Amino acid sequence: MLCLPSGLRFRTQKHSVEPTFHSFVLTKEDGHRTYGFSLVFYEECRNRKICAAMQTLQAMHITELSSGQNGTPPTARKGQDGHNTRSLPRHFKLSAHSPGAALGYYDSIKDKLLVTKSISLLCQQPYLYAAKTFLTNLYKCVPRHPGPGLSLESYVYNILYNVPVPLSGKSLKFFVPNDEPAKLPLELVIYQPSPLLELPMLDYPLKDIFTWLGADCLIQLFTCVLLENQVLLRSADFHKLMVVSECITALLFPFSWQHVYVPILPASLHHFLDAPVPFIMGLHAQSEGGVLKIASEANLCYVDIDKQSSQFPEELPVFPYKMQFITEIRALLNKYKVPHSGKTDNMVINYYNGDIMTSSLTLPGSGFHLPRRKHSLHDVLDWDRPEPEPQSDNLQRTIDKKLVNVDDIDPTEDIMSEKILTPQEEYRETLDFNNAVREIFLNRFVQMFSSYEHFVIQPNEWINNRDSMHVFDKATFLSDQPTPHLPFLSRFLETQMFASLVDSKVMSTWSELDCNIKVFDQRISALKKKVGESIIRSMRYEPYTNITDTQQILKQRLTNVDFETNPPTEILPHRAAYFRSFPLLDNVVLNKEPAQRMLVEKMGSEAVALGHGGESLSDVEENTLVASLCDLLERVWSHGLQNKQGKSALWSHLTMYQESEECNDATKSIDANFLSPALAWSVLRKRLDSKKSPNKFFGIPDRLVSSLRGKSIIEIASYIKENLNDLSNLQLETDVSPTRGTDKYKSPGERKTVGPEHLRPLPDSLIFDIRNVQAMTDIKTHIGYARAWVRLALEKKLLSRHLKTLLSDSALLRSQYKRSAFLRCEEEKEQFLYHLLTLNAVDYFCFTNNYPTTKLPYRVVIFPSRKASAATTSANSWIAISGTLCETNPVPIPKGALEFVFHHKNLGVLSTLRIGHDNTGLSPKWMVEHVVVRNEVTGHTFKFPCGRWLGRGIDDGSTERLLVGALVPRSIDSEELVESCSTPPRCRSPSIPRRPILSQVELQHMLGEAVNAIVKYHYRRECQDGSLTALLCGEGGLVPSLEQIFLFGFKNQRIFGRNFYVWDYFLRVKENFEISLLEEMDEYSQRLNRDRRVYTESSQRFTILRCYCHLIDQINMFSQTLGKDGKFQLFICLAAREQLLHPMLRPMSDARSTADMYEENSFLRNSTLLTFLIHILEPLSEFHIVLEKSLTHGISSIC
Repeated sequence: MLCLPSGLRFRTQKHSVEPTFHSFVLTKEDGHRTYGFSLVFYEECRNRKICAAMQTLQAMHITELSSGQNGTPPTARKGQDGHNTRSLPRHFKLSAHSPGAALGYYDSIKDKLLVTKSISLLCQQPYLYAAKTFLTNLYKCVPRHPGPGLSLESYVYNILYNVPVPLSGKSLKFFVPNDEPAKLPLELVIYQPSPLLELPMLDYPLKDIFTWLGADCLIQLFTCVLLENQVLLRSADFHKLMVVSECITALLFPFSWQHVYVPILPASLHHFLDAPVPFIMGLHAQSEGGVLKIASEANLCYVDIDKQSSQFPEELPVFPYKMQFITEIRALLNKYKVPHSGKTDNMVINYYNGDIMTSSLTLPGSGFHLPRRKHSLHDVLDWDRPEPEPQSDNLQRTIDKKLVNVDDIDPTEDIMSEKILTPQEEYRETLDFNNAVREIFLNRFVQMFSSYEHFVIQPNEWINNRDSMHVFDKATFLSDQPTPHLPFLSRFLETQMFASLVDSKVMSTWSELDCNIKVFDQRISALKKKVGESIIRSMRYEPYTNITDTQQILKQRLTNVDFETNPPTEILPHRAAYFRSFPLLDNVVLNKEPAQRMLVEKMGSEAVALGHGGESLSDVEENTLVASLCDLLERVWSHGLQNKQGKSALWSHLTMYQESEECNDATKSIDANFLSPALAWSVLRKRLDSKKSPNKFFGIPDRLVSSLRGKSIIEIASYIKENLNDLSNLQLETDVSPTRGTDKYKSPGERKTVGPEHLRPLPDSLIFDIRNVQAMTDIKTHIGYARAWVRLALEKKLLSRHLKTLLSDSALLRSQYKRSAFLRCEEEKEQFLYHLLTLNAVDYFCFTNNYPTTKLPYRVVIFPSRKASAATTSANSWIAISGTLCETNPVPIPKGALEFVFHHKNLGVLSTLRIGHDNTGLSPKWMVEHVVVRNEVTGHTFKFPCGRWLGRGIDDGSTERLLVGALVPRSIDSEELVESCSTPPRCRSPSIPRRPILSQVELQHMLGEAVNAIVKYHYRRECQDGSLTALLCGEGGLVPSLEQIFLFGFKNQRIFGRNFYVWDYFLRVKENFEISLLEEMDEYSQRLNRDRRVYTESSQRFTILRCYCHLIDQINMFSQTLGKDGKFQLFICLAAREQLLHPMLRPMSDARSTADMYEENSFLRNSTLLTFLIHILEPLSEFHIVLEKSLTHGISSIC
């Protein structure tokens, strides 16, 4: 709709088909703008069916016109005569002959049918010049014949993924296509202004608006926008509509337009003009199709940019110091040699008394000849705008115009001495001019409101009188202003843009001050330093004299570029030699993600788990969606509220429900200071209706009960306070409060009574979650509490259930909301809760991932072997847990305890757990089957299978095990979890006993799946870093797969003993490598001079062998507590990080120990299997693998 605002247009080769450029803007509900840029061009339509259909439609149109000519009424025929159709052949004499009439006739045999297409670019910032240059040159770079140059996809890929928005106060150089395919890419520089020192970004040329309108008309239009009138712009060029709209709103700084803003109004949305609100809209001159009816013409500001005519509202006040202001602007226009003839300045002749007259540029430009005022907007809106004249007529008119205006040229200026500027130099001059004009306009506001801070109501006064909503002392401010300025200022102080600025100034006491106001206040401070601190300003006009200061900053930024991107490179392996028309670009190479975004959003988290998502989807998108849900809930809870008691209606309702539930128990105390009148009435009603003790209501006299309706709510609350105890003594039960976990197991006797067989389920009540949120010390506002509660309930899949419980308290609901409120409409409420119930189908971590500094309780339950000799240990044991956000230091396990709670900063989603001991005492050996860790706030439970011994002289001699965790589904209850953890683990973890030997095909498939999972992980760059550990060491991961690979084909164990491990083989290979390095060093040195290639190969081999040996030494040195399986796991992870996995395999196969310890059918001795193994592991060397600290044991990268 905005890329092609006129829709599809058809032309023939007889028309002018030059490409046209325009920009547009998309405004979201929150006011955020996205800028678009479109290049519209014509291309031949080669579809024969479309050409035949066009011919048929043209014949039908001609027949309809010819048949209706005789029956047309005179009045209608007059209108038809005025409209010269371009769709008739020359021999149809329906209207007066025009030289261009035959241009519209289409002959499918002789003519080419052309149709419009568009190339568009969307940006977050309005970089007009860069976007126009990119789109225009991209269209010109379409190869029409074979030759050198980059593909179009290369330029598009470069600007999409390699050109970021510059940082604040920085500039960036990047590359765009040149105007010919064979030329080198063109350099462009963009910048981002510093929000604290400079004016906001404006890339639209202000020169054009002065050329089109003139200074007088611009000031009148500027006045109408300041007073928030309805503004309607009209032009046949969409680009002009956008330029005028953007420039006029940019000149409002430090104020901003707060109302409807549609610079390009599509033809299908003309009914928007009837809106009874202020607006700025742009209307295309050829899209009306008839008489346009617009309401409230008296309040409308209409400007026809092409005809250079205008009409302004009646009784429009004069802008302060208007004539001096225009004089200052004209001086700047003359300095920059901006063309502005006297005709444009006489578009509007406006006397000081506000009498507004309108004149057209086609009339003589005498200042004393005032035409009759047009009484209707339709007199100005000439709907019979003629088509563009032929080129020869336009050229002749331009020559005549130049000849007429020769006398207006200043003879003292030497036109020939003007330097011809390059496009880049013209762009920089445009930025300089924009800055100068905006500084002049800003200076007017600085002079006008230099003392506005003295009239802003102070925050304490505003809080006490917030019902009056007055934050600015308008009467006192106006009393100090000159009398001629009062008509304008009195109206401007009532506008929304002025009220928004003052509100932001008042709210800066509690939040950060808006950047626009900061710049505005800095300019006022600079003015006061220059002229003094007096509140009363001088009556004389003071022009702005410090333009060069800000222009110097701009020049420095554009000259000394801060960042530079790489030039585009070819991304297509085989590009087409040439095209007959603009081609469809290859979306495969332009899409960095493996799946389309829309499909990913439909699939949701399942798509992310399959690797079809990206970083933005798994993190930013989830945060955005949850934040939108929180805003929706706030709007729902704010609807129909009787008295708003806080910034968050949802949190107020939650706390009231909490207090109400706690007050239901007659044994609990109440503090009336925390009871609102509505809540006090609700509590009293509940206790009156209580079935437990209907006759014992703490001795409330019958006369009070009988006269409740006659008493005020304040009296009832006071009576409750006098007769009931203090609410502060109320506490949750010990087994419900998550903060009481450490107090339950202080004595060994108590610990023995609470074993793993009694893993207590986590409470899922609404009060429990409210208490958990209230315990978060890093949240300070009610909005923050409400959002944290929504995130927690959403993550626990209890949001719909909690809200249903909250809304079930009908007494509280009636006391807080009107009958028309959304929450009191039963059908809508049930449907709303049903929709929220569907969110339970997706696993969210919106609470866990967004509060990294919150201290949370974690419950650890250890399931040892049921054998009496392996169930306990005399050693000092510990655990260390790692998650996506951080990891813990070793946490000591209480002696004899199998279950305990510790508090730690939010760990995120848990990934690994290390458990070990110091091997002290009489019986340190310990057999651990599983370890379960539960987040006592979110309820997420992670199961870490072990199934191995901890202790020297047993198993592989390890006193420390690394366990990889898996999230337990919420569908598994505590009893089922305890039962499954009490038996030896079935799933695979790096610490679990070895599986039976698999077949060769099964091993190849298992290793291929493990490598593919790691490759897919790095391509999707998922935010949860802990998942890589699971892919390396978890079930079916790289480590267990390679362990089975190395065990395949191993010779009979009787040759080597009964306790052989893969790590023993690696140690023997290290010995072989060390001997080989010593023996072959001399031989390689002797052959160095003879064969340089041999030197290169031997150098690579030596590097691999040295790195292998060094890794083995480092592991033996830093991992004294690990057993042989743990050391093998550590070696594989470090080798993957150092990109050593596939290079070391061939030297290992050549080692002497390989032939001694493996059969010929093993992967290391069979050449086919070895080649497969090298090729399947080689892709891992393309990625930068980052390991958790729990995996590396402090061993840094060395190779």
